[in-house]
Amino acid sequence: MPSSRFPFALSHPLSALLDKHQKDFTRADFVRVIEQKGLERITFHYTALDGKLKELKLPVAHEAQAESILAEGERVDGSSLFKGMVETAMSDLYVVPVYSSAFLNPFDDRSLDFVCRYFTKDGTPAPFAPDNILKRAADLFRKNTGLELHALGEIEFYLLSERGPELFPAEVQGGYHNASPFLKSGPIVNEILSRITQITGAVKYAHGEVGYVDSVRSDLAEIKGKRAEQLEVEFLPRPITDMADDVVLGRWLIRNIAWQNGYAATFTPKLEEGVAGTGLHFHTELRRDGKNIMTVDSGSLSEEAHLRLVPHQEAPTFVCWSDLNRGAMIRVPLAWANKRHLAQAVNPQDPASYEAGDSRQTVELRTPDGSALIHLLLAGIVMSADWAFSGNAKAPGGESPLALAEKLYVKGDIFANKELVSRLTALPSSCVGSSRILLKNRDLYERNGVFPPSVIDFVANLLQKEDDEFMNKKLGELPADERRSRMRSIMHKDIHRH
Repeated sequence: MPSSRFPFALSHPLSALLDKHQKDFTRADFVRVIEQKGLERITFHYTALDGKLKELKLPVAHEAQAESILAEGERVDGSSLFKGMVETAMSDLYVVPVYSSAFLNPFDDRSLDFVCRYFTKDGTPAPFAPDNILKRAADLFRKNTGLELHALGEIEFYLLSERGPELFPAEVQGGYHNASPFLKSGPIVNEILSRITQITGAVKYAHGEVGYVDSVRSDLAEIKGKRAEQLEVEFLPRPITDMADDVVLGRWLIRNIAWQNGYAATFTPKLEEGVAGTGLHFHTELRRDGKNIMTVDSGSLSEEAHLRLVPHQEAPTFVCWSDLNRGAMIRVPLAWANKRHLAQAVNPQDPASYEAGDSRQTVELRTPDGSALIHLLLAGIVMSADWAFSGNAKAPGGESPLALAEKLYVKGDIFANKELVSRLTALPSSCVGSSRILLKNRDLYERNGVFPPSVIDFVANLLQKEDDEFMNKKLGELPADERRSRMRSIMHKDIHRH
């Protein structure tokens, strides 16, 4: 039976079983859970350089073995997990479980699972591991500003299935917030929502997204002719280091739930021409002493929030920010700033008062897509925020962060205003172009030892290998049918890479 502190169906199962919050879990708790539930193994999960969740299964035959695994972790081959970055001669790493991350595996009822951190032979966090880079960035930001940076992710993805009877077909580009029977994958979405909520406790909602393809055109047998529905799961704000793990876990859960239901899930940035691509947007908020400080009493953005809006490399097309505008690189969404307890207006029969909690204001970075390496992406955002708060920060044009934020604020349709477009900075349209900017500005990331130079070199090399600088020109010179075929091969070559 659930305890009085954890009465809801979607409460964390281990918290309900142990009657304590995840942050208070101990090794003794896990030994007790293994014995009580007859568990046979412990599974370690950790994020490798490809951004995917890896796993190591460790059988448990007796208490001493469980104690050893939980107290000391296990060895892994770092040269395989971080291929091209860790030398074979120095390949051993430890993976050590984070107790607060523990969960009962929904796909293996005999396993107790953990997210792990990487350590080197001398017992220090591996400097090149993406999760450790993010933690260093978050620690630096906290030390320099006295603030905490929280984030929430928006996972967009497509579910692909065999085409069934053509009843209640959805419209192309008309899937946004569709309900059944127009949305066919509703039961799977319910399971996804339940599983991610139970494990992370940090899901806001799920819904149908814009994209819909009745029959995917592809040369890949796995997806050719399949129906594709686009969906989104949005999280609640959490400390930025925790959110990175939550999003990686969320994508792992989505893939497995889809697979068990005969579907395929893909986070690839683009599935088909003329159909919505897959974003991976992040909202961020600043906290001081546990309180959101993104707004002042009037409901407008605080000075600290304006500092956070200073952009660098990331943008859909142009470097700018705006209120509500989904065409801007950074968007300030609605956040109940001027009115809370809205339900009172439509439910006057309910006299109960409602005391609104903390501010819910965030700012949203709309540039990332499903190819992002999540921990490194969030570490870059933290370093951008830290730069903005430093007392001597100056943009390339000499402006202070606040002056730059004021300069880059836009209203209305960006692309309808030619004068506005002419003075906004356009971002590179290729991975190769992005690599040059990354290398030029590597000091922003490498300062204070947060990003090791080897990681910047590795990412730049990945971008350069795409060899896409003149891709648009080359595609434009092809005959229509050949161009479409080539586009499909580009879009679908990494259907499960990310």
